[in-house]
Amino acid sequence: GTGAILVITPMDNYDDSKTLTASKLIENGSPVMGNPDAKITILEWGDYQCTFCKKFFSETEGSIITNYVETGKVKILFKDFIVVPGNDSVNAANAAHCANDQGLFWEYHDILYSNWTGENNGWASSENLLKFAQEINLDVDQWSECMINGDNSQIILSSNENARSLELTGTPAFFVIGPDGKTTRLFG
Repeated sequence: GTGAILVITPMDNYDDSKTLTASKLIENGSPVMGNPDAKITILEWGDYQCTFCKKFFSETEGSIITNYVETGKVKILFKDFIVVPGNDSVNAANAAHCANDQGLFWEYHDILYSNWTGENNGWASSENLLKFAQEINLDVDQWSECMINGDNSQIILSSNENARSLELTGTPAFFVIGPDGKTTRLFG
């Protein structure tokens, strides 16, 4: 996270040879939160340990969900962009995708940010990730097997490659895809 003031950069100066299409943007992401037919998509790139991702989760996301997602106007997707060094961010991302195998991605995403206490201070340790899985009533054996096998490593890797090809430099970063497919980038 950079904590930068929100800057809206039009996509006009973006190199389209990198084929920035809505479908390409949403590849390797989370399941959709909200009405799959909503005309507007908000795509968040985040790292579960990132300070400003936590800030967005705590201060802004709730009102977006209440006003736009629950009213059917907007759908949200989350994509991994690991920016905090060490294994905890990767493990947390994997844990959320393993929860997705049981249909509980967003519940796991929320419990991660709800238990955030900083960057690289151990809150996202393997022990805690397991505790979170138990708290949202995942089948822990199935979840643990997914974690051990690293079933979602490719999704996380591909999502990070997508972020780098889009020249993202930090988290959170947002893309808002309108009904016409026109995409606006929001940073900070």
